[in-house]
Amino acid sequence: MAMCRLIFPGKQNMAPRIAVLGCGYWGSNHIRTLDKLGALHAVSDANRARAEGFASEHDCEAIPPEELFGRADIDAIVMALPPQLHSENAIRAVGAGKDVLVEKPIALNVPDAEKSVAAAKANNRIFMVGHVLRFHPAFQKLKALIDTGELGEIKYIHSHRLGLGKFHTENDALWDLAPHDLSMILAITGSAPVEIRGEGAALLDNLSDFAHLHMRFPDGVRSHLFASRLNPYRERRLTVVGTRAMAVFDDVEPWERKLAVYRHAVWQDSGQWAFTANEPSYVDVAQGMPLTRELEHFLHCIATRETPLTSGEEAITVLRILTAGTVLHD
Repeated sequence: MAMCRLIFPGKQNMAPRIAVLGCGYWGSNHIRTLDKLGALHAVSDANRARAEGFASEHDCEAIPPEELFGRADIDAIVMALPPQLHSENAIRAVGAGKDVLVEKPIALNVPDAEKSVAAAKANNRIFMVGHVLRFHPAFQKLKALIDTGELGEIKYIHSHRLGLGKFHTENDALWDLAPHDLSMILAITGSAPVEIRGEGAALLDNLSDFAHLHMRFPDGVRSHLFASRLNPYRERRLTVVGTRAMAVFDDVEPWERKLAVYRHAVWQDSGQWAFTANEPSYVDVAQGMPLTRELEHFLHCIATRETPLTSGEEAITVLRILTAGTVLHD
C-alpha cells in the first residue's frame, strides 16, 4: 500500500489515519480511493460482515461503530451514512477529536447541520462536506474561465441532473441530487440566493421524483435547477450564460467534450434583436477522478488545518435552499 506523502505538523513521517464509517455504495468508493492514497486505516459499518469483507479486501481493520470514536489510532472519519444519521455521528466524531468528511446531505434539516458545524468549530476540527463535483477538473476549469472574465458578466445559470433511480425512503430527488449542483452554483455566484421557489411532483409515494428550483441572487443572477430520478435518459449538465460567452459542463460527454464554450453574438439592429450562432470550442481539461481530488484535498486540510473548499458553512446554505424549495406532498 503506497503511503500518502502528507505530514502532520509536529508528527514527522505520519500519514493521516482515516476510517470510513458506512460501507454502502458510496462508502465503498471512499474505501477504494483512500486505500490507493495510502490513508485507509479502518472501515466500520453496522453490518459487521460487510465491514469485515472490505477490511479483508483492503488489508485494514474492521472496527464496530460503537468503538470507532474512542480509538486513538484514528485521526479522521469519512462518513457515508444515511443522511438522518450524519449529524449525531459527526458531533460524536469531532467531540472525540476526529476530523470529518461528511457525505451530502450532511443532515435532513438546518438545525442539525448547524449543530454539527458548531461542534466542529468548538473542537477545532476539520469539517468537510462531500460536494464532489466541486473537484471535477472540468468544473474547476469552468470556474477559472468565469473568474478571469472569459464569459463576461454572468447572467444566468441552469443545471439538469436527470436519470433513473436511486430511490430513497428518507430524501427525495431534490435532496438527493441537487446538493452537487447547488454547491457549484454557489461557488459561481459567491452568495446565497435572495429568492427561492420550488416545484415538485411525487409519482411513486409522497417524496418528489421531479423537482425544479428557481433562484435569484443579490447581483441579479438568475438560476434554475432541474432534478429527476424518473427520467428515461441520463443528463448531467451545467450551463452558464455570460455577456461575452456561454459555457456548458456536460459530465456525460467524453473528456475532450466535457467543457464547451459558445461565443454566440446577440445585438440590436434597428430596434430588432439579431444573433449569430457559432459552433462550440472545446476547452482542454486534464483528466482526473473528482473523488480522488476531493480526498486529496481532505488530506491536505487535515495536514495544514486549512478550511476546506467545501465547508460546513456552504453545506448549511445548501440545506437552507433545499428546505426553502421543498414541496410537501400528501
